[in-house]
Amino acid sequence: MKILVTGAAGFIGFHLSRRLLSMGHEVVGLDCINDYYSVEIKHARLAMLTPDPKFTFAKLDLADADAMAKLFKDHGFTHVVNLAAQAGVRYSIENPRAYIDSNIVGFLNILEGCRHNKVSHLAYASSSSVYGMNTTMPLSVHDNVDHPMSLYAATKKSNELMAHTYSHLYGLPTTGLRFFTVYGPWGRPDMALFLFTKAILAGEPIKVFNHGKMKRDFTYIDDIVEGVVRVTMHTAEPNPDWTGAKPDPATSNGPFRIYNIGNNSVVELSHYIEVLEECLGKKAIKEYLPMQMGDVPATIADVDDLVRDVGFKPGTRIEDGIARFVEWYRSYFTA
Repeated sequence: MKILVTGAAGFIGFHLSRRLLSMGHEVVGLDCINDYYSVEIKHARLAMLTPDPKFTFAKLDLADADAMAKLFKDHGFTHVVNLAAQAGVRYSIENPRAYIDSNIVGFLNILEGCRHNKVSHLAYASSSSVYGMNTTMPLSVHDNVDHPMSLYAATKKSNELMAHTYSHLYGLPTTGLRFFTVYGPWGRPDMALFLFTKAILAGEPIKVFNHGKMKRDFTYIDDIVEGVVRVTMHTAEPNPDWTGAKPDPATSNGPFRIYNIGNNSVVELSHYIEVLEECLGKKAIKEYLPMQMGDVPATIADVDDLVRDVGFKPGTRIEDGIARFVEWYRSYFTA
């Protein structure tokens, strides 16, 4: 298969590209290498991908319609996995326009490229943040998600709606993947595990929001990648039982699907920090703060549909996942 992976220099995109290459697929990795966080780690990730002759790097901005159209026309992709996006719930409050350009305009260009070039299946990153004000746990893809709490979440929900339109109008198979708090080696420097590790080792305080009572469904990167690979190869199909009289948000009468990819277990932030302290062999200096605007107090994924349709359930324990991250962090920053 010839697969376009957008956001290939990013955390998930890098790991996914490496996995697809190991499976023998040809991968075109797209990234604009923006400076939302340090470009050094993005270049370091790319340096591990570019030696593979099956990998081609395209430095492009998703919002550049002409360049994206040419990319699709030149390569003839069989599959597309869209992981490129302006990330970050909190940053979306500070710089909302960046999210419209990348997450809305850019995603439209992806959809148009798939539509006009006979792509077999588009899988794309959504987010657990779309659940917003929902409080029924575990969070289910069959629940209504019309009350996002950040513009980032609203753009991800918009992606799902846009994808549904193209599935309905043009028969384009699309699958949205709601990721739950991804962590692991080569992670994003702006995320909690990276920030905590850096601060603890430097003897600096860490910011603990909601006084450590935040609850998250932390999902290890290898589990995310396994889920993405399986879903990408499992082309979305219409749900024959779907009805407009009682519409199911996760399926449609067109080739459209939504899945959660999460660990299906909830961990309190305070315990997450305790595990990290044990792995580092050093206690954290904690600065307890209220919950930040745009955040939600708890997430836990219902993954029944993922298990039923692709036979996979994430299950890496945080004790193992954090230990692997710490091992990578020490080696990366002392190499």
